[in-house]
Amino acid sequence: MSGPKNATDATRRAQADTVASLPIDTGEDFDLAQKGFIGTIPDARILNEAGHPVWDMSRFDFIKDDAPDTVNPSLWRQAKLNSFHGLFKVTDGVYQVRNFDLSNITFLEGDTGYIVIDPLISAETAAAALALMREHRGDKPVVAVIYTHSHVDHYGGVKGVLSDEDIASGLQIIAPEGFLKAAVSENVLAGNAMGRRATYMYGSMLPPGPQGHVDAGLGKTVSFGKVSLVPPTVSICETGETLTVDGVEIIFQVTPDTEAPAEMNFYFPQFKALCMAENCSCHLHNIITPRGAQIRDAKSWSYYINEAIDLFASRTDVLFASHHWPRWGEDITITFLQKQRDLYKYIHDQTLRLANHGLTPLEIAEDFKLPPTLEAEWYTRGYYGTLSHNTKAIYQRYLGWFDGNPANLHKWPPAEAGRRYVAAIGGADALLEKAQAAFNDGDYRWVAELVNHLVFAEPGLEAARNLQADALEQLGYQAESGPWRAFYLTAAMELRNPRPPSDVPRPAGGDTVRGLPADELLDSLSVRLNGLKAGAQEITLNLTVTDTKETYLVTLTNGVLHHEPDKRADNADATLAITRASLAALALKEKSVADLIDDETLTIEGNEKALTDLLELLDTFDFWFEIVMP
Repeated sequence: MSGPKNATDATRRAQADTVASLPIDTGEDFDLAQKGFIGTIPDARILNEAGHPVWDMSRFDFIKDDAPDTVNPSLWRQAKLNSFHGLFKVTDGVYQVRNFDLSNITFLEGDTGYIVIDPLISAETAAAALALMREHRGDKPVVAVIYTHSHVDHYGGVKGVLSDEDIASGLQIIAPEGFLKAAVSENVLAGNAMGRRATYMYGSMLPPGPQGHVDAGLGKTVSFGKVSLVPPTVSICETGETLTVDGVEIIFQVTPDTEAPAEMNFYFPQFKALCMAENCSCHLHNIITPRGAQIRDAKSWSYYINEAIDLFASRTDVLFASHHWPRWGEDITITFLQKQRDLYKYIHDQTLRLANHGLTPLEIAEDFKLPPTLEAEWYTRGYYGTLSHNTKAIYQRYLGWFDGNPANLHKWPPAEAGRRYVAAIGGADALLEKAQAAFNDGDYRWVAELVNHLVFAEPGLEAARNLQADALEQLGYQAESGPWRAFYLTAAMELRNPRPPSDVPRPAGGDTVRGLPADELLDSLSVRLNGLKAGAQEITLNLTVTDTKETYLVTLTNGVLHHEPDKRADNADATLAITRASLAALALKEKSVADLIDDETLTIEGNEKALTDLLELLDTFDFWFEIVMP
C-alpha cells in the first residue's frame, strides 16, 4: 500500500503564513475546554461486544507540542482542544461527556433520574458515557431523551441509553417537529451517497497521524458502533412550548432550516442554562456540508440566534451546545451569540451583494473575507465549514448551480471531458509534463484541476493517479478545515491504492432502515426502484403491517412506486400481511419472500409473483462507489 509523503517547501511556507495570520491565543479556550472536569476512562477506549474498539482517543496521542508541517497550525490547535475527554460539570444539575464520539452527550439531573440530550452516534459510546455519569453522579435511570436535531450524531446511540423495554413502554423521546422526515431524507433517501461521501468528510478511513487524520473540526472523528433510530414520541412544534420532565422545566425554541432542517434550542430556568444545539459551536459551520445535504438557510440561522438572544440570553449563566465546550457568564454568552449571529448574516448578505454585481460562485468564493471584528475570533474560523464552500451554498440556494454562463449549461461529464482535454493538450505525456511543472511551482490547485481530466480519461494510468494524489495531499496538509483535509487526504489514499472492484454491491445503513416506521420504509423503496427497468409494468398490492395495524395501497405505474395509507384496491394483484421488521428484512434483502412465509411473518393472498417481481426491480446501492475515479 502506497503511503503519504512529506510536506513540500511550498506547504511549509503556507503553514508559516498561516501562523502569522492567526488571532492572539490567550489560552481562554483551553481553560474553557477543561473547566468542570470530573473524570474519564483510560484513553476513552470503548469496545463493542466482539472486543473491537469503536472509539479510542489513544490513537491521537501524537497531538501535542507545536504543529508538524503536514498539519495546518490552526487546525492543530482545534485538534488539541478536541482531545480533552470525559465527564464535565457544566453547572449544578447539568453534565456533559465530551469526546467519547463526534458530538457531546448531555445529562440533566431530574427528580428521579437522568434526562439525556443527544445520545451520540453509537450505542456503545452512549452506554459508556452513561456508565461514566452513573459512576460519578449515581446509578439512576434514564427518564427521557431529547434529540436536538435530525443528524445521526445526535440520535444514533439511543439504544445505548434506552432498553427495548424503555422504548416499548413509551418513555418520552422529545424532538423538533419534522425530525423523522429530515432524518430519513439524509440518512436513507440519500443515505448511500451521503454515507460514502462522509467517509471522505470525516477521514474515517485515514489512519490517525500527522500525515493522516488529526481532527474533524466539529469533534475528533466518528465512532464505529451500532447505529439505530428510535422515532420520537413527543414533537415540539412552536417556540415557547414548555414541558416539565421529571421535575425539570424546559422552554423550547424551534429553529427549522438552520443547522438542520429540524432543530431546536431550549432553556432550563432552574439551571439558568441555555442549550444552543448545533446552531452555535466553536467554529464556522457548514451552510452545505461536503458530504451533501439540503442547503441551510443562513438568513434564518442568523434570525434564530438573534431570537435566542432576545428570549434567553439575559437570564443565562451558562451556554452549552452539542459540540465543543460551554461558555459561562451573561455578557460572554451575549457576545458569543451576537458574533455567531453576525457571522452567518454577513456571509449571506455579502454573497448576495456580490452575486447582484454579477460575480459567479467561484469569483465570490475566491476573495471573500470576514470583517476584522469577526475574523479576530477563534470561534468564527473555518475548522468545519469554510467561507469558500458556504458562499457557493448561498449562491446555489438563491440562484441554483448554474452561474449564467451558457458554456457551463451542458458540459460533458468528467470522463468524456477528460478525454477531450487530454487530446487538446497533446496527450497524456504532455499533460503530465505541464502538471509536474505546476507541482514543482507549488500550484497544487491547478495540478488537481488539470490532472483530474487525465485520471478520468485514463484511470489505469498510475503516473496520473500518483501525481493527482501528491497534489491533493499537499492541499490537505494546508487545509484549516478538518473536512477539507479529510477529503483531500482520503482522495490521495484511494488514488494511490485503488479499491479492487466487486462483482456484487456492498450496501450499508441497515440499522437505520430497520428502525424506520412503515411509511418511511416504503418511501425509501421508491428511490431504489429502477424506473427504466420497470418500464411499462404495473403492479398493485394491498399491504397490511400486522403489528402496527397500518394499511397501504402500493402501486407501480409509469416507472414510479407509490404508497397511499388507508387505501385498498379491489383488483389488487396480491394482498399482503407482514410485520414491520419483516418488511425491513425484505427491503434490505436479508430474507426472501419464501423465508418470511416459512417464518409466518408474511402471508400472501393472490399472485405471489407480483411481490417478487417488484422486489427484483429494486436496486441495491454499492456503498463503495468511486469518487475520484470513474
